Amino acid sequence: MGHYVGPVCKLCRREGMKLMLKGERCFTSKCALERRNYPPGQHGAMRQRRRISDYGVRLRAKQQARRMYGVMERPFRRLFREAERLPGATGENLLRLLERRLDNVIYRLGLAKSRAQARQLVRHGHIVVKDRKTNIPSFLVRPGDVIKVRPESRKRTYFKDLADELDTQAVPGWLALNAEELSAEILRDPNAEECEQNLQPQMIVEFYSR
Repeated sequence: MGHYVGPVCKLCRREGMKLMLKGERCFTSKCALERRNYPPGQHGAMRQRRRISDYGVRLRAKQQARRMYGVMERPFRRLFREAERLPGATGENLLRLLERRLDNVIYRLGLAKSRAQARQLVRHGHIVVKDRKTNIPSFLVRPGDVIKVRPESRKRTYFKDLADELDTQAVPGWLALNAEELSAEILRDPNAEECEQNLQPQMIVEFYSR
């Protein structure tokens, strides 16, 4: 499965917003957007002053969502087509599907500092869903699913240290976290208010509907 392997701070600068790709670093003065708040490249500062076309505005909205959740173009388009088939607003459906990805759920639970780290934990086989080891980051969880860290993995230093930090972790209302057991249950589907609020789902719909 393809994935972006370049410098992620450039993505934040290109989109002009914090995509939270570096975890805690994004909240410090080391954040690239704090130091150089203009697009990357030799003429980035000049490009910032140019007027963006209507197509460009919609493209940026789509790229912001895709890069924030770490999804490549083809799977992102497939998710959009699935969102179209669901009842309700397509844009909100898309964000709900993105939130239900296993790597995003691991990130929301605080088991990882970033979605990229969450994908790594899933790919390396540390996560169990419904008592079955699942190494597919794009796996869509459903209400009633129980997610756990594998018993073998809980012996690792990373997860031993993490158990103490999770006691103060705030999680979305659609998730129930058991910090002591390093497990969680999916209570329901996320609602619109519990999805990323910095994105523009309607612009994404308009981009794919052009």
